[in-house]
Amino acid sequence: MLGQKISEKIRFYLDDLATPIGKLINIAIAIFVLASAVSFVAQTYDISEITRHRLNLLDDIILGVFVIEYFLRLCVAEQKLKHLFSLYAIIDLVAILPFFFGASDVAFIRLLRWFRILRLIRLVESKSLFENKNEDIAILFKILFTLFAIVFVFSGLVYQIEHPSNPKFHNFLDAFYFSIFTMTTVGYSDVMPKSDAGKLTTVLMVLTGIALIPVQLGELFKRLVQTANQGDRVNDMTKDCVCSSCGLSLHDADAQFCKVCGTKLENS
Repeated sequence: MLGQKISEKIRFYLDDLATPIGKLINIAIAIFVLASAVSFVAQTYDISEITRHRLNLLDDIILGVFVIEYFLRLCVAEQKLKHLFSLYAIIDLVAILPFFFGASDVAFIRLLRWFRILRLIRLVESKSLFENKNEDIAILFKILFTLFAIVFVFSGLVYQIEHPSNPKFHNFLDAFYFSIFTMTTVGYSDVMPKSDAGKLTTVLMVLTGIALIPVQLGELFKRLVQTANQGDRVNDMTKDCVCSSCGLSLHDADAQFCKVCGTKLENS
């Protein structure tokens, strides 16, 4: 019984954004994700070996935190098999795969690091994050995050694939520059992938953007139309008449007296 209560408590705080403790835990995880992303980007530049060593140490610490969190979520899950194959759990597993390969410096392990930014999906999709926000703002934020995540992940992948043999991809900024102009279909073509793997990754990036971004833009436009229609209905049902007593400005279209203080309306 005690173990069950502890499990429920842990599960609650790992998914909670309303209470101070739950908010602290989830914000800390988000900060770790962003710190690891900044670390990966920094390591694509010419930095000193000491700085590189410190960044690797930081990444090892963050990786350890993610491993603990992954197994905590698995242990307290009510349906462990269902949780194991859920989208969030798969993203979490991809983020900690380097832990299971130890010090192996194989190419696909370096590629997987860039997917760690996707761990923020759980936070972005949380209803608690936008409970006091306008729904239009929430949808817009999700669209911006989707765009950023696509560009960040594919920039990292293209850099990791092209950097060893393509001098045009000297650092992450070169790959980011290429991704932005490819996604926007401008295509300056001064930075282009040469390898087949790089070209395939570019195709996947464009197809992913086509598949995900229009759907969310459609949700935003639908919400804006609904908001506009609601505003029109409110205007049709009310009239702008200021009460001389209490100052209330909106009343029912056929109102003769103020619905707050009962004063007779002047233009009724």
